[in-house]
Amino acid sequence: MSNNGVTISVSDDDLEDPPNRIRLRNRRKRRKSGPRGKSDFTRKVLTKLLRWWPALLLVAAFALLAYEYFNIGGGESRIPSPVKKSATIGSQQSKAKPHGNLNKLDPITRVVRGVREPCLKLLPLEELERLEIPNDEETSSPIKELVYAMEPYRVGEEGKLNLPPYSNSTRFNLFTGNQTLEQREESFKISERLEVPCGFYSEKGGFRISSDDKSYMSTCKVVVSTCAFGGGDDLYQPIGMSDTSSQKVCFVAFWDEITLATQEAEGNKVDDNHFVGKWRIVIVRDLPFSDQRLNGKIPKMLPHRLFPNARYSIWVDSKSQFRRDPLGVLEALLWRSNDELAISEHGARSSVYDEAKAVVKKNKATPEEVDVQITQYQKDGLPTDKRFNGNKALNEASIIVKKHTPVVNLFMCLWFNEVVRFTSRDQLSFPYVLWRLKELKRINMFPVCVRKDLVNSMGHIRKAKPLTN
Repeated sequence: MSNNGVTISVSDDDLEDPPNRIRLRNRRKRRKSGPRGKSDFTRKVLTKLLRWWPALLLVAAFALLAYEYFNIGGGESRIPSPVKKSATIGSQQSKAKPHGNLNKLDPITRVVRGVREPCLKLLPLEELERLEIPNDEETSSPIKELVYAMEPYRVGEEGKLNLPPYSNSTRFNLFTGNQTLEQREESFKISERLEVPCGFYSEKGGFRISSDDKSYMSTCKVVVSTCAFGGGDDLYQPIGMSDTSSQKVCFVAFWDEITLATQEAEGNKVDDNHFVGKWRIVIVRDLPFSDQRLNGKIPKMLPHRLFPNARYSIWVDSKSQFRRDPLGVLEALLWRSNDELAISEHGARSSVYDEAKAVVKKNKATPEEVDVQITQYQKDGLPTDKRFNGNKALNEASIIVKKHTPVVNLFMCLWFNEVVRFTSRDQLSFPYVLWRLKELKRINMFPVCVRKDLVNSMGHIRKAKPLTN
């Protein structure tokens, strides 16, 4: 059709279906209206926020309160624990120095065959309160009498030790003695009566303790011990105890004069009875080593020398807060399974040779001293096995639970002597002594999650100050 020279073409489809054309126009309009849609969405969100802001504010406040509660000492109420009533021990310390892990009693759990269960299975409260220390039973140990050597080996003129050419003069001294390799070999030979060097506690040897402290320590039948030398770590009060453990268990912390001064400067005063909270503070003078790590091995590995009448002991590293009932721990890790020694498996590695590489890589010991140790172990025939007698070879020794039997005491003496001779990294020497001393069979190498359940780990607070000769 033509009008004033303009031609308009109309198709048959347009004529037959005008609604289609309308729908197309509508679609094009909707596609162009995108920005208006976003604006509508924003307006709706703002409307909802304005309507519900009081409820949202209440939820945020509750979340903040929950966070504060569970991270500053309140988390113990989440479990119906038999030790909840004693969880307030050390609450003053928590207020003074808040820490994310301090005073927590939350159980560590794991999944076993599809079921989540506690890693450490303690008895219920009523049974913990009735626990008795079992009477010593007859053992089939071939060692009937373990005697500790009274004088250091090979003392030369003027009290000087004859040292092997590879040794560090700060390691062998009048406290440790100086075992030759031949004497070291003899100490692994088992007999009914066995004499072994195991630290020489004398005025010459050092590690001097007052007569009052010695008298107190001689009364302990069960002891939980820790130490902090060189002002390194703070003292964390034990929590989670039953009344029975509070009455029957000694808690002893070994300090040197540097730590005493450091703690008193921070307000942690030792009272007239030599206590800070639950801990009896024992001040050690004349420490044998300039290396504070080695000084710490003495109370860690030789509690049978320090507590001559103790039948059981639990060692806890200074970087940790012990948070379980001591008698309950002994029942769960020793008495229930009839074991004599309980110690944690290593969480990262299984081979002593892999651990040696890690020690060097992390600068925990020099390559030279590690090489001396590993070369000797290879010469002695230490296998590369990752398990000995069904147990994982490598351990993590921040917690040691033991019964003071002749074979366990011998193990600790031999372990201490290896640490003195070679490196202070006790993970390297533990598998060797375990492999050599086949008489120690009743050992509980518990999983890492049990170790995590036993303590709240704080980490080291400050670097220990070395002693100067």
